[in-house]
Amino acid sequence: MALIARWCLNALALMLVAYLYSGVQVTGIQAALIAALVLGLVNALIRPVLILLTLPVTLLTLGLFIFIINALLFWLVAEMVPGFKVSGFMAALLGSLMFSVITMATSFLIPDGKKK
Repeated sequence: MALIARWCLNALALMLVAYLYSGVQVTGIQAALIAALVLGLVNALIRPVLILLTLPVTLLTLGLFIFIINALLFWLVAEMVPGFKVSGFMAALLGSLMFSVITMATSFLIPDGKKK
């Protein structure tokens, strides 16, 4: 149940990013739900491999290269999902930052199921 709630909150976060920033566009709730699902899968499967492969660059830039990886993955999802558009790399960078901040803020609304 928490997984579905987190998925819906991520879709709403994508819609909020699109509302606040014109470089990111989401045509509707269906596109937001699909984009949130694909973004979650990409972040779970592809992101760890990319971080491992770019570890020297990430260490050299003191971790700032992870922002570039996040932006590229955000842009990749926008290219894959119809109804979810990002106007360029800088829009992907700013959109991914906004999405990360919003999802981090809303993650406190859903308990993770771990007992303390």
